[in-house]
Amino acid sequence: MSGHSKWANIKNQKGAADARRGQLFTKISREIILAVREHGSDPAGNPRLRLCIQKARDSNMPTENIERAIKRGAGTLEGMTIDEFVLEGYGPGGAALLVDVLSDNRNRTIQEVRSVFTRAGGSLGEVGSVNWQFEQKGIISIEVVEGMNADDISLMAIDAGAEDVEADADYIEIYTSMEDMENIRKALEDNDVPVKSAELAKVANNMLELDEATSLSVLKLIDRLENLDDVRSVWSNVEFTDEVMEKYEG
Repeated sequence: MSGHSKWANIKNQKGAADARRGQLFTKISREIILAVREHGSDPAGNPRLRLCIQKARDSNMPTENIERAIKRGAGTLEGMTIDEFVLEGYGPGGAALLVDVLSDNRNRTIQEVRSVFTRAGGSLGEVGSVNWQFEQKGIISIEVVEGMNADDISLMAIDAGAEDVEADADYIEIYTSMEDMENIRKALEDNDVPVKSAELAKVANNMLELDEATSLSVLKLIDRLENLDDVRSVWSNVEFTDEVMEKYEG
């Protein structure tokens, strides 16, 4: 899982992220609308909405965009009907992929996702064919900066209730239960630890190792899926090495 999470952080650093910012804001707005429609417009009583708002702020989404999405979700502004669902499929080398979707046209989105899988040599699977391989977790990512002690932060996170911590020269990734993620993030920020991102993720129970060429093909498939307007996120069970990540980025 750590390989895919690092992949998300690498993309945030690339120049292409700026070009996709409008698309990112659209996706986050849909998440906010759905969160409000399901559990109300008060963030204090709506954990999902709190997470969406924090994600929007982490992405530098303007406050007026956030407020507009909340109003649309609450019905005070005209908005679209949004459907949330998960598509499951297999990519090159038998890689298992989950595709989280927020769409105003289910049939159109399924066809678009199916087309991307097919062109990559993969295929969509039946409901339940892939999902059983994943478990939902919280992932808090911290970018390592000069003077930061990764060991101290790891111990702090574990004391706050983290289930696992992985660290390298660039990032510290903290794995939590869904219920504890917000509290752990707050504990870190209260201790002046800058959190780069916090999100609910689908973590594979067993990772798959592929050769370099196949791994690069899977990364290309993930990138094409995430470029679809209706796709919120993509999760895979592939263990991407640092060498593969660097080669793909280049």
